[in-house]
Amino acid sequence: MFHKEGGPSILLGTVFAVAVLLIADKFIDISWLRILVQVAGIAVLIIILQFFRNPKRIAIRNSNHILAPVDGKVVVIEEVYEGEFFKDKRLQVSIFMSPINVHVTRYAMDGIIKFSKYHPGKFLVAWHPKASEENERTTVVIENETFGQILYRQIAGALARRIVNYAQEGMQVVQGTDAGFIKFGSRVDLFLPLGTEINVELNQKAIGGKTIIATKA
Repeated sequence: MFHKEGGPSILLGTVFAVAVLLIADKFIDISWLRILVQVAGIAVLIIILQFFRNPKRIAIRNSNHILAPVDGKVVVIEEVYEGEFFKDKRLQVSIFMSPINVHVTRYAMDGIIKFSKYHPGKFLVAWHPKASEENERTTVVIENETFGQILYRQIAGALARRIVNYAQEGMQVVQGTDAGFIKFGSRVDLFLPLGTEINVELNQKAIGGKTIIATKA
């Protein structure tokens, strides 16, 4: 199963692969070179397909849990000052996605979208300390009765050139469902209320819609 955002890229990749196969077969007489070029064309298509894969996941909804919004590795757990929306201290948990991870963004909890904003910006590597403030990104705030308000930020990386964000202010969203997509390598930051119990460790692998990032203390 592939994500709907991958449609144009998958179509182009398929056309490219077929063209490479046909052109190589017609114009390259050296057998080993022809096979090498054809394999390269198929490899490009396979890379595109695996990047846009969208495995079906049914989240176990729980109002006391914050679920991982994306697949990847936990790279930051710290208390920070969040200056865009809250303008106070929060617990930040960041998950880095490599190009081989599933890049679907999922809602970390049930609630109402209170804020959603897109910021154009740079394309620093996603783990750069200033990426959260200077890169292309979206900021989304969800509110519910259990946690109050949490913020997540989709951040483009050095390869990412498009962030897709489905959250709109006033929407009622469901934990674990599709919130968007980031193309080709990126990071997502979560900003949680102080006192929230963190259930993950640095360098731990997170699975979007499955891994419990935090619980209500």
